[in-house]
Amino acid sequence: MENKIRIEMEALPENEGFARVAVAAFITYLNPTVEEITDVKTAVSEAVTNAVIHAYGEKGGKIVIRCDLQGDLLHIEIEDAGKGIENVEQAMVPLYTTRPDLERSGMGFAFMEAFMDSLEVESETGKGTLVIMEKKLGSGPWIPDEE
Repeated sequence: MENKIRIEMEALPENEGFARVAVAAFITYLNPTVEEITDVKTAVSEAVTNAVIHAYGEKGGKIVIRCDLQGDLLHIEIEDAGKGIENVEQAMVPLYTTRPDLERSGMGFAFMEAFMDSLEVESETGKGTLVIMEKKLGSGPWIPDEE
């Protein structure tokens, strides 16, 4: 069975928490492990934060989140129409940041890559960025109910 959601929101720091919780709530009927929920929430948080800080900065804009569940495979797309990434390869190098003034760690893409099964980033300068992530749910250790 396939299930989809689409969320469009303003690129505001206060909406990052909503994005995390909304995607986590979307997958709950699959009974994911706490670790899987945490992984997904962290990856979504990093992608949305990148869009807020790097894509739009102070001018604001829209972020679109699309989630698609096919069986136990979660497919997430987070898209902005911001300034885009000039060099995606460089941006994905751990500790690289374009905003050291905001004390950014440059670990956003590294976290997304570590917590999800796959990560793809498509970007065009002046047109925006699309972050595509996938994670197979239900792969964590099974813990029997206590009786």
